[in-house]
Amino acid sequence: MSPHLLVDTTKPGWWSDGVERIPVPTTTDADTHDTGAAIWRDPSRPAEERIDALVAAMTPAEKLAQLGSHWADHRSPDEVIAPMQDVMSAGRDTFEGAVRDGIGQLTRVFGTAPVTAREGMAKVQASQQHLLTRTRLGVPAVVHEECLTGFTAYQAAVYPTSMAWAATFHPELVREMAHAIGTDMAAVGVHQGLSPVLDVVTDYRWGRVEETLGEDPYVVATLATAYVQGLQEGGVLATLKHFAGHATSRGGRNHAPVSMGVRELRDLVLPPFEMAVKVGRSASVMNSYTELDHVPAAADRWLLTDLLRGEWGFTGTVVSDYWAVPFLKAKHGVAATVADAARLAVHAGIDVELPDLAGYAQLDLDDPEVAADVEIALRRVLRQKLELGLLDEGWTPAEPVDVDLDSPRNRDIARRLAEESVVLLADDHTVLPLSPATSRIAVVGPCVEDPAALMGAYSFPLHVLPRHPGLGLGIEVAPLPEALRSELPGTEVVVRPGCPLVEPDTGQIAEAVEAARDCDVVLAVVGDRAGMFGKGTSGEGSDAPGLDLPGDQVALVEALLGTGRPVVLVVVSGRPYALGAFVDRAAAIVQAFLPGSEGPGAIARVLTGSVNPSGHLPVQVPATGSALPHTYLAPPLGQDGDKISNLSIAAAFPFGHGLSYTSFEVSGPVLDATEVPTDGAVTATATVTNTGERAGATVVQLYAADPVAQVTRPVRQLVGYARVHLEPGAGAEVTFALHTDRFSFTGLERARVVEPGELELSVGRSLGDLTGSATLTLTGPLRRVGSRPVLTTDVSVRAIQEVAG
Repeated sequence: MSPHLLVDTTKPGWWSDGVERIPVPTTTDADTHDTGAAIWRDPSRPAEERIDALVAAMTPAEKLAQLGSHWADHRSPDEVIAPMQDVMSAGRDTFEGAVRDGIGQLTRVFGTAPVTAREGMAKVQASQQHLLTRTRLGVPAVVHEECLTGFTAYQAAVYPTSMAWAATFHPELVREMAHAIGTDMAAVGVHQGLSPVLDVVTDYRWGRVEETLGEDPYVVATLATAYVQGLQEGGVLATLKHFAGHATSRGGRNHAPVSMGVRELRDLVLPPFEMAVKVGRSASVMNSYTELDHVPAAADRWLLTDLLRGEWGFTGTVVSDYWAVPFLKAKHGVAATVADAARLAVHAGIDVELPDLAGYAQLDLDDPEVAADVEIALRRVLRQKLELGLLDEGWTPAEPVDVDLDSPRNRDIARRLAEESVVLLADDHTVLPLSPATSRIAVVGPCVEDPAALMGAYSFPLHVLPRHPGLGLGIEVAPLPEALRSELPGTEVVVRPGCPLVEPDTGQIAEAVEAARDCDVVLAVVGDRAGMFGKGTSGEGSDAPGLDLPGDQVALVEALLGTGRPVVLVVVSGRPYALGAFVDRAAAIVQAFLPGSEGPGAIARVLTGSVNPSGHLPVQVPATGSALPHTYLAPPLGQDGDKISNLSIAAAFPFGHGLSYTSFEVSGPVLDATEVPTDGAVTATATVTNTGERAGATVVQLYAADPVAQVTRPVRQLVGYARVHLEPGAGAEVTFALHTDRFSFTGLERARVVEPGELELSVGRSLGDLTGSATLTLTGPLRRVGSRPVLTTDVSVRAIQEVAG
């Protein structure tokens, strides 16, 4: 038993994890249910009959209890891991009191305090046995956890952040990772994961950029859908968040209102959710904290019911983001009381209140309208429990066992993801790959010896363990200098911090410059260290005032460039930072988006060439931090040029950019038809060849331009992509199958349409490296797209040439 799990000897049958004591039931109360006679426990009966029977057996309090959760968490006000946790947690009931009528879910049993897999399972078992034997109906709870960069639990693998997954452009690998996360969580008794994040980036200053999959809705949609499929194949329900518009808050400020019209909402924000619902079959959705056009998402029936369920056919559960229900009173002012807030939320379509049962416990079931809304939500909750097997006769929680959450399988997936995510932005071919003959390398940066700086804010080491400093990271992670020494055993690696992360420099820059002058190569490692609510430079509630590197890191890089030694700039960050000042002065620039526990080794192997870089940017990298916000999807009026402003918004590196230690040529596209009807389809074939001397991978990208439309459109927008690995001299044909639905947009009448006219299809290795184009004409009448649009571009890759030699 670990030192942080304490047996309470004053109360036999109780144990504590330092958060809340949980009773371990030893006998069945006399007034509990008769399990043998319950129709709802019989798996041979039709699902609706079982649900009818259970609903009929419930008291009003038992019905409401199923619509809430309990978080066994009590901590000091300075230890929050959720917004306004110190305020909203005040007066929380004990476990026994909170579940007297049962409970719908259990909140973060593993992710609140450091417990091993066995200890967490014991905690789940005790809670579930209490529900089974000491509540009248004995209905088990759904156990949910965070799982964005892996299962957010002690001693669990830490995968790269979502932004890093996006840089791989590799849905199959993301699906493999999610499946591993799901099987680990299912093995310890977790049913639901609060991931993935489908917010489309519109302002890089937003702290949660690291949690997103970038600024292109198709990339976000395809990778998030792959995650959903993998997690649910692993046995855990996925939860899409944050529905909708969370990343488009004013000024990039966490929780700020959203200013957006219906077309931007429909064409930019909603497509990833639509694909994850219709293609991924996600089991759950979580509302956004924000408000769109002055309507909070938690109270928006159009969003959560009319659109999500009516238009898209979603049949799962909608869960609230933590305290989003009482926030309708406290933060939005659309409810006079918490009871009023609950009434608005359940009518809008939120089925489960997280993380505690607060507002929903106050719902008045004597009100026929409220009772009808509760009945609908309750049946959804019970149907999901039935599908999970929780309502079956004889169901019991798993016995606690040792589970390796940081297994070799997990490490292998984390390693491959990290390696494929590293982006080589610039390379003058004088330094990289680093030579084993290099005598001395200076590694300079404020976080170079802190491996936690390569992890996301929702990883357990950063999310929870800072409050338990004696436990370290809980997993083995070598810092970057150690990884470099392993890759270059004959090279001396000199380490200096250079400057603090955010505080003013106190002479460390001068020390770093002195050390750098005596080295052959300088690695300037700059960027972020993630943390929650201002305790980091990236992460939830850690929003940026601008896009220059935090603290004195710009001054540090300038000083290192001034030494005359070749400088390789390595940016390890959760968001893109302005790098335009360094593009023509650094020997090379490498971007790593918080690559996780295997990140130090991945970066080292890319720098030394044992791994050929293959990552591509899922966001632009800005040249300057002065003109915000801007992403590549702006219409003509929002693009750089024409001298209409003194502020340039040109990117230092465009969307999709990524270099390699080999070279590729992309040609095409060749269309199978130059004219198709507005309800037709076309194939576009590109050819890619590895013209260099070593094996490598690149991402072939297909963009569409709609130069004349009834509403303004992005100058170009990605409509398909394929990651292709090629041996030296080898080539491949990449064929994109495009239904005309893929060119649809929200028109003047606020409906999705395909419009006749000319389109331009272009291919290349980035938005800034388009090497060929073809014109496609859509003929016939304007067509309204139906309720089942084609959302994906099917891609096939065919080898066309043997490896040379």
